[in-house]
Amino acid sequence: MRFGVLLLIALALGALVAHWLLGDQGYVLVDIRGWTLETSVPGLVLALLAAYALVRLISWTIRAPRRMGRAVGDYRARRGQRHLDHAFAAIAEGQWGRGERLLGRAAHGPASLAGYLAAARAAQEQGATERRDEWLRLAYEADPGAAPAVLLTQADLQLEQGQLEEALATLQQLDSTAPAHPRGLALRARVLERLDDWDGLERLLPQLRAAKALDKDAAQALEVRVSQARLAAAQDGTELDRTWQGLERSMRRDPAVLETYTEAALRVGAADQAEPVLRRALKSTWSVPLVAAYGRLETSDPSSQLAAAEKWLDQHPEDAELLLTCGRLSLRNQLWGKARSYLETSLAIRPHPDTWQIYGELLVQLGESGAASEAFRQGLAAASGRTPALPAPRSGAA
Repeated sequence: MRFGVLLLIALALGALVAHWLLGDQGYVLVDIRGWTLETSVPGLVLALLAAYALVRLISWTIRAPRRMGRAVGDYRARRGQRHLDHAFAAIAEGQWGRGERLLGRAAHGPASLAGYLAAARAAQEQGATERRDEWLRLAYEADPGAAPAVLLTQADLQLEQGQLEEALATLQQLDSTAPAHPRGLALRARVLERLDDWDGLERLLPQLRAAKALDKDAAQALEVRVSQARLAAAQDGTELDRTWQGLERSMRRDPAVLETYTEAALRVGAADQAEPVLRRALKSTWSVPLVAAYGRLETSDPSSQLAAAEKWLDQHPEDAELLLTCGRLSLRNQLWGKARSYLETSLAIRPHPDTWQIYGELLVQLGESGAASEAFRQGLAAASGRTPALPAPRSGAA
């Protein structure tokens, strides 16, 4: 609307000027160093317009190749972007082959770094590791400044493929371009754990914390696994004690680490050194798994163990696991009646297969073979998830 109004105004003004000029065409004389031009005012105007048009034509002709190149480049960019969009959609749908082909077409245009990295993943999903590495090479050549992104992607893909040593080498290369990169440290931790390199993981933990490469819960869980692995690797009581004393205090208080420590102590015959550790831990923080671990400790002083466990019953009289532990310790002290009472009370609260097994063994020891067979049957039923056919045993049942 506005353009139309302006056009009408311009035409009207042009008509008025033309009418005025035609009424009196005037006279123009131009003399430049002996060269003379005589014309009318309309002629001069037309000459100037023609000169202006000629200059514009020459300018357009000179710039035409550049404009043509820009137009072709824009077309290729739009086409490449369409290929990228379709490729990313195909990859999101799990169509790895189609996605990689479309990304290959986009590579002939200004494909983005993300396109090359996506093509590398698509190739790996098809099991084509050589094509994956070629895409990664192209990504690096496309933008050398993005080397950390390329190396992180490469290490991640190698880890997924199970190429652990190769992934570790890639992450070492990353250290030279982006030292202490949080994502790189997190990947290194995953690789080292897959390699069972617990010493390396232990050395890496301070860097992980400093770079905040893992959230608090993940870092805590990793430290627990490292501590458990180190304890499980101990070959004798001396090494176990040295490893235990070398752990952070927070780890020595962790129930999962304490349970692993107990299992290691049982394995290397160091129950006597583990018993006070476990007893102090239970005094500080009650834990059902630790109660069970305490019951499995076979120390040289089972009567002292039983006394400690019975003292805990004052605060936890209906704890089925503690009752089972008291039953175990009573058996070690050859207190058959007390063991029977504890086991039957535990079964009344929680009919667990392990409790049925120990109870059956006690009945065998007491010569009650029929009741023992029934206890073993109940244990099998509990282990398979079936409801026991008979109620829990009563004290003195034959």
